[in-house]
Amino acid sequence: MDKTPFYLQGNFGPVDDEVEAFDLKVEGEIPEYLEGMFLRNGPNPTRGDPGHWFFGDGMIHATRLEGGRASWYRNRYVDTASRRGAPAMQLTEDLKFDHTVGVSNTHVVSHAGKILALVESSYPAELDRELNTVGPLDFDGKLTTSFTAHPKVCAKTGEMLAFGYSALPPFLTYHRISPDGTLVQSEEIKVPGSTMMHDFSVTENHVVFMDLPIVFKAEQVTSGMPYQWDASYGARLGVMPRNGSNADVVWMEIEPCFVFHPMNAYERDGRIVMDVVRYPEFMSGGPFATDAGELWRWTIDLAAHIVKEEKLDDRATEFPRIDPRRECLENRYGYAVLNGSGKGLSFEGLVKHDLERGTSEVHNFGPGAAPSECVFVPAGPDAAEDEGVVMAYVYHEDTNASEFVVLDAQNFSKPALGRVALPQRVPFGFHGSWSPDPR
Repeated sequence: MDKTPFYLQGNFGPVDDEVEAFDLKVEGEIPEYLEGMFLRNGPNPTRGDPGHWFFGDGMIHATRLEGGRASWYRNRYVDTASRRGAPAMQLTEDLKFDHTVGVSNTHVVSHAGKILALVESSYPAELDRELNTVGPLDFDGKLTTSFTAHPKVCAKTGEMLAFGYSALPPFLTYHRISPDGTLVQSEEIKVPGSTMMHDFSVTENHVVFMDLPIVFKAEQVTSGMPYQWDASYGARLGVMPRNGSNADVVWMEIEPCFVFHPMNAYERDGRIVMDVVRYPEFMSGGPFATDAGELWRWTIDLAAHIVKEEKLDDRATEFPRIDPRRECLENRYGYAVLNGSGKGLSFEGLVKHDLERGTSEVHNFGPGAAPSECVFVPAGPDAAEDEGVVMAYVYHEDTNASEFVVLDAQNFSKPALGRVALPQRVPFGFHGSWSPDPR
């Protein structure tokens, strides 16, 4: 029996080389308004089995578009201290975590003119536009905790909202970064213990913390994954004004569950509407030995301090995304990866949700073809919410190769607008973004 873990097999497994190629052949067309890079981050272990899919060294895959062309593709490791052999988590002399060494393998975003590779245990790693690693970013010494892989950039203000969680006190810290990239607030938020808080939500006026029952277990540190499901911890949402403090947080209990990723949150009629991919439990029978997540809606009544919970879709999905111009504001459309098997990880197409009508469309890439997380890019600043493209990397099992695919968001189930065969297989990874050229 093959005991090789799934994350070292097939398209979960790492690629061996950093490559680059120029003037890639486009089948179909790439809209000329796309001027920038499609960036994707994910784990690519350097030295054998890292112990969990989450722990491999970060590698960025990028496809640059300009003038209707795919002008280059390249993949590069994020050059962190961990990549060079340092332990991904280590303590300093004063028994605090060294946040400069993490694997930076989870997300890659742009803000205030910087490209940031992110992992939730560490500082951001800054990259240049050629994917060279500049180094850890501590916001001029103001950041002293970990930094989430899922900061939110408000579509209305350009402000970035973030947080960090830790196995050591303080367990949760909130961060607010101005549009010019200055860290203007770090605020400890009191929680009963250390939980794996992978993501959070932000609205026009509030942030929502998800304090859910995957809890740090010190006795599990040497077994690979020290965070484990513990239903006895309970589950709750904490709502705080965006410029508030711990004293302003209102906590509301919900049914025990786990959420890696919200789709979005917004305010409507004195309530917060928060759409999430919800797991009834997670990591209770080993990594990914669980039912997959489904799209749910939490409606938070700010006056009554209660949460209404309802399922929006029975299908298993993950990696929800929206038009970035609707971040923190009300959205009609959302996109996600379909998990065809309903268990574990099986990427079998993309889905577009019309949340206003309660309908959806699916794009299937064909037998043996599996997309990673997709990203929506609008046709222009004033385009309609779904007027633009959806882009993703797609793996083809029959050829063991990957391609970059561009879909027309308004004709989502139709054949792709453009396809670009890539010189390097792109392993299944985590998150990415569109980084437009500076203007």
